[in-house]
Amino acid sequence: MSTDQNNTEENTSQENTVQEKRLRKIRSFVLREGRMTPGQQRGLDTVFPKYGRSVEQGAVELDQWFARSGSQRVLEIGFGMGASLLEMAQAEPDVDFIGIEVHKPGVGHLLNDAIKADVTNLRVYAEDAVEVLNQCIADQSIDRLQLYFPDPWHKKRHNKRRIVQPEFVQTIRNKLKIGGQFHLATDWENYAEHMMEVMEVAEGYVNNQGEKQYTPRPDWRPLTKFENRGHRLGHGVWDLIYRRES
Repeated sequence: MSTDQNNTEENTSQENTVQEKRLRKIRSFVLREGRMTPGQQRGLDTVFPKYGRSVEQGAVELDQWFARSGSQRVLEIGFGMGASLLEMAQAEPDVDFIGIEVHKPGVGHLLNDAIKADVTNLRVYAEDAVEVLNQCIADQSIDRLQLYFPDPWHKKRHNKRRIVQPEFVQTIRNKLKIGGQFHLATDWENYAEHMMEVMEVAEGYVNNQGEKQYTPRPDWRPLTKFENRGHRLGHGVWDLIYRRES
């Protein structure tokens, strides 16, 4: 092989590596930490060591983490300040809930409220959801995965940052049990259409309501204060539920 050919292949390899790194750096979220309140800090300092885990701890054994087996497992990505996730955990004490949120004030807020409410069926990660799914959550271990009101990245040039993309929904599929459900919700009609477009052709999924149909809000998803305000202003909310068939 000639030196020129070697150099060409080396340059191509370097370019591919740079491209891969650039793609890995694309994030579906922006960190806006802000200042911690005393309650939020208390949640992180005193409750997280018991109810939280990090990616660095590696794969989690859910029966051990929740100290019980046989329960349904629900995982929510991006729970914000955690009010609706806490409400769900309180409403279904026999179900185990896992929340993932990158914004630490929200994690601290949820944990502080959970301990005050004596909620024990809730665990959290303060990490990038993609890293948690890839490194910590076993395949076919989740009964329902929830993605409520993710950042819509509504400007067209930012659409690539939307978390709902073909590769991502296949990662979700791997974590769901057969028959498990992927529940999405958004208050941006354009994003709802994008979600539908991605999910309708996603391998291994079936729309619970039928082809290209949205679903009425299920009882398990609480109405948030922002959603209630949106309803008063005439804004729409779109729910989509797909189950893993294969």
